[in-house]
Amino acid sequence: MKIGQLRALSKEELLAKHKALKEELFKLNQKRYSGRVEKPHQFSVIRRDLARIQTLLRLMDIESRKVKQ
Repeated sequence: MKIGQLRALSKEELLAKHKALKEELFKLNQKRYSGRVEKPHQFSVIRRDLARIQTLLRLMDIESRKVKQ
């Protein structure tokens, strides 16, 4: 997912997306250890998406703290 698409999502949607991607990564890891991964490039794609989401959540947290001060 591109960062522009992620910025359009709310915090709750980002958290849900993060959870879904973590589950997908878990399932891919299970397939890796059983030796049946069809698309090995998905590991890096999912990890990058998770990092993008975590970055956006952190930025939202920082912005909310600035508003409170």
